[in-house]
Amino acid sequence: MAEIYEILHQARGKDYRAEAATVAGHVRARSPRAATLLDVACGTGAHLREFAGLFDEVEGLELSDAMLAAARAAVPAAVVHGGDMRELALGRSYDVITCMFGSIAYLKDTSELTSTLRSFAEHLTPGGVVAVDPWWFLETSVEHHVSGDTVTVGRRTMTRVSYTEREERTSHMTVHYVVAEPGGGVRHFAERHDLTLFTRAEYEEAFAKAGLRVAHIDGIQSGRGLFVAVGDTDL
Repeated sequence: MAEIYEILHQARGKDYRAEAATVAGHVRARSPRAATLLDVACGTGAHLREFAGLFDEVEGLELSDAMLAAARAAVPAAVVHGGDMRELALGRSYDVITCMFGSIAYLKDTSELTSTLRSFAEHLTPGGVVAVDPWWFLETSVEHHVSGDTVTVGRRTMTRVSYTEREERTSHMTVHYVVAEPGGGVRHFAERHDLTLFTRAEYEEAFAKAGLRVAHIDGIQSGRGLFVAVGDTDL
């Protein structure tokens, strides 16, 4: 999965560079001198690589060993830590902390959401900025959602089909991949993601409890929007 993840999403139209630039613009509107950034749940490092061109020093955090290896290869000059966002304890602070691509929704409940955002705040420099790309809100989620794409990159053709079933406050997304390439034949594999459907109000309350002043930017990130929050100067 780590091998084709970034290639496939880019071919489907995801623009990591534009998303990073959008985040950086909102950050600099609030903290013009922001220079250091931590990208939490950085995956293959696709956003981290773009952030590296926009900030003086970037680091990443990733739980998956395969994704961690991919991120380190993608941004060799950056320190990429192995670890869980729920147990963030890096012993330093950053001007910016990001969490992209809906990864925040792997947290199981509002208690985990609040404690994780509080940990983000504790890792901020005074007046630092947190930017979170959320998963769909409970009130905007769609039941029985199906999507699919087939793309060809070089000599490799890839198909991704997903089905998402909403069960109370969780979206269970099953994704199937078929990859075909000369000399490699056809491979099929699948993965499942269980993502928590927080309400917008629950996100905003969690930011407030973490000591972060938050705004929601509508209409970006594929329609999910972006939370941008500023830490108190005395944190």
